[in-house]
Amino acid sequence: MERWSGKVAIITGASAGMGAVISQYLVERGMKVVGLSRRIERIEELSKRLTEQPGKLYAFRCDISKEEDILRAFRWIRDNLGPVHVLINNAGLTRSTNLTDGSTEDWRKIFDVNVMATCICTREAVRIMKDHNVSGQIINMNSVVGHYVPMMTEPLLNVYPASKFAVTALTETLRQELRYYKSKIKITSISPGVVRTPEYTEGQDEEDNNSSGMPSLKPEDVADAVIYILSTGPNVQVHELTLRPIGEMF
Repeated sequence: MERWSGKVAIITGASAGMGAVISQYLVERGMKVVGLSRRIERIEELSKRLTEQPGKLYAFRCDISKEEDILRAFRWIRDNLGPVHVLINNAGLTRSTNLTDGSTEDWRKIFDVNVMATCICTREAVRIMKDHNVSGQIINMNSVVGHYVPMMTEPLLNVYPASKFAVTALTETLRQELRYYKSKIKITSISPGVVRTPEYTEGQDEEDNNSSGMPSLKPEDVADAVIYILSTGPNVQVHELTLRPIGEMF
C-alpha cells in the first residue's frame, strides 16, 4: 500500500456501510480520499474522527444519478487535490418492487445509480489517469447476483440483478479496452454476498440485512478485500473477487 500514500482516491456512496469503512481504511493508509454522497454530513463526521490519521477524508456533495454532479465533483478534485489514482464505484441502489407491475421510475433510478453512474465515473477517472500517466486502479462494487439470479421467496429483485450483470460486463469490457490501448490501469469487480449493513449506500433506508438471521459479511470484510487488491503488484490484476459468508444459501 505504500505506493498509494498521498494519492487521491474517489469513493462513491461513502456516507455509510461499505463506503464509509473503505474510506476509513484508505485514510488510515495515507490516502487523500474524496467521499461522494448526497449526505455529506456523515462523511464530515467520519473525517473529524480521522484527523490523527496519515491521510485525509474530504466530503463532496454529489448525487451520482446526475451527470452534472459527477462532472463537477471530478473537476473540483482534479483542480484542488490532483489526479485520481483510485476510483471505487461503490454506490448501489435497490428498490422493493418487481417486474410484472413495478415502477418505471424505480427501475430507472436503479440503472442510473448502478450502471450509468459507474460508466460516467469510470470515464472521468480514466481520462484523468491517462492525462497524467497514472497506472491507477478502478474497483466496481458488484454482487453475487451480478453473476446469477437466485431464487427468492418473494419476487422483489426486479431489475437489480440485471443492473449488476451489467457491472460484470462493463468490468470485462473495460479490461479489454485498457488492454487494447496498452494501458496499465487496472480494473476489478468485487462481488459480495449479503453484507450486514443497516442501510444501502446513497441513502436508501433498508432493514438490517442480517435481521432474518441469514449468514452475512461485514463491511470490514469488503474493505479488507479492497486493501488486498490495492496491495497487489503492478503486474497483477485481480479481475473478479467473490466474497461469500460461510453458510450462505445462494
